[in-house]
Amino acid sequence: MKGLLTIYLKELQDHFSSSRFILLFTLILMVSLITAFMVGTGIRDELQGVAKPTFVFLMLFSSPGKFFSLISFIAFFGPLMGIVLGFDSINRERSARTLSKLVSQPIYRDSIINGKFLAGSITIAIMLLAIILLISGLGLRLIGIVPGPEEIWRLAIYFLISLFYISFWLGISILFSVIFRSMATSALAAIACWIFFSFFVAYGASLAADAISPLDQRAPTSNPELLVQHEQTRRALSLLSPMTLYSEATTTILDPLRKTTQSLLLMGPLERLSISRFQSPLPLGESVHIVFPHLISLLAITVLCFAISYVFFMRQEVRST
Repeated sequence: MKGLLTIYLKELQDHFSSSRFILLFTLILMVSLITAFMVGTGIRDELQGVAKPTFVFLMLFSSPGKFFSLISFIAFFGPLMGIVLGFDSINRERSARTLSKLVSQPIYRDSIINGKFLAGSITIAIMLLAIILLISGLGLRLIGIVPGPEEIWRLAIYFLISLFYISFWLGISILFSVIFRSMATSALAAIACWIFFSFFVAYGASLAADAISPLDQRAPTSNPELLVQHEQTRRALSLLSPMTLYSEATTTILDPLRKTTQSLLLMGPLERLSISRFQSPLPLGESVHIVFPHLISLLAITVLCFAISYVFFMRQEVRST
């Protein structure tokens, strides 16, 4: 595509040279390393003098430690990475009156928005890869265990899911940058979406489940069928949030002992006894099979969001004044 590489390189240079990117990346990296250090120190103390369990290296990313796990941190603050990189990608060019100059160059118009999204996605990928590699190196020094091939593959899938998740927020911010001419308005709209999906979707799902399948507050477990229906309703509505999709997918990938993405399982005494005695980690293929719908959903909403931005941008009129 004519001009795509030029726009991509220019945007990539702008991202890595901007002060806000450096500050945001430093903050996220610092919190990630502190979290990994506390988790690694706790794992080292707990496993001192005992046989090391399998997949202990993945605990650096999935264990909550004293505050929160890396999964929870990226799920909550990862959207800020995408928002910061994209909220002014188009309206900044309009404010500086450089968009008309870009369009007048011998490049295709769609190369502008494609190059901006590609540069943002590559920047996110580099940030995530740097964080994962630094935490892995810190984990090697703290717990002294080299990850096996399956653990490396699980981390690679975790990286891919995180990239799709943050790229969705990049697409959201670019969409608002196309729709709104004010950079402040587009930033506020993107942050409002982040707050809505982070807090209100889960709260609304619980309220809707209470209305559709109300439970007896005096004995909520007296009717198992109603309890299961209530949980299924709540979970189905909460899956409308990309944060829920990401959290369930990454938790299942990084925890091989997790057999399902559901949080509520009703089992009889014999089932609990069987699981406690014969619990074994899931193979990588089965874990991927469980989270495959989540992965496809994250990819689909990312592509859909960028496609809407693409259509809006291609139909907008670009003026030189």
